[in-house]
Amino acid sequence: MGKIIAIANQKGGVGKTTTSVNLAASLGVLEKKVLLIDADPQANASSGLGIDVETIEIGTYQILEHSNTPEEAIITCSAPNVWVIPAHIDLVAIEIELVDKENREYMLKQALESVKDKYDYILIDCAPSLGLLTLNALTAADSVVIPIQCEYFALEGLGKLLNTIKSVQKIHNPDLDIEGLLLTMYDSRLRLSNQVVEEVQKHFHDMVFDTVIQRNVKLSEAPSFGESIINYDATSKGAINYLHLAEEIIKKNSK
Repeated sequence: MGKIIAIANQKGGVGKTTTSVNLAASLGVLEKKVLLIDADPQANASSGLGIDVETIEIGTYQILEHSNTPEEAIITCSAPNVWVIPAHIDLVAIEIELVDKENREYMLKQALESVKDKYDYILIDCAPSLGLLTLNALTAADSVVIPIQCEYFALEGLGKLLNTIKSVQKIHNPDLDIEGLLLTMYDSRLRLSNQVVEEVQKHFHDMVFDTVIQRNVKLSEAPSFGESIINYDATSKGAINYLHLAEEIIKKNSK
């Protein structure tokens, strides 16, 4: 049975989509079958894998509405062994449309029942908010990866996210685990980056991944070519970091 992992943090710009795309591609290269669900109206995970989001007719919006099945929404992308349920800007409206629906937090969980056994990993790229979209992702997920930027405000808002995860565990999804906290945009030359790493490791111990994602120009360039870092430059620091993260997750889940 596939493991569903949400990649979430309500702070923007911490590397959620970069992690979603490149972790999916790295797991794919390691011969795992991966489904990436773009649950962010900005649709950057979709375009980052070479998908023209303007042409999307069936995507995450239709899945959440239950007007289409996941099988009808799944498309191929530029990364081997990776399939995508893409997003479109119309996903913005889903928060309002789900408000009056019964079991609104379970829409994604119910939709994924039919596909979760067909993949080794299902990754959900969450929106930078703690709204209904993210709530649906956390309710559907087995675990959550929390990217944390190695910068001054890194821990700001983390308490709020952890409280949201606790309330989801309590009310909607008692089996939800924290897969790990992932330190991103690390620059070893900066004292601040090193302080953030120390601070996070001191507070959260084993919850922090051993892998740290370093700042890397190639990681920023890859999405503009519609490719993962693995396709764009497999020898770059970014590619090596994400391959290590994928190996760490596979090892953790094979115990």
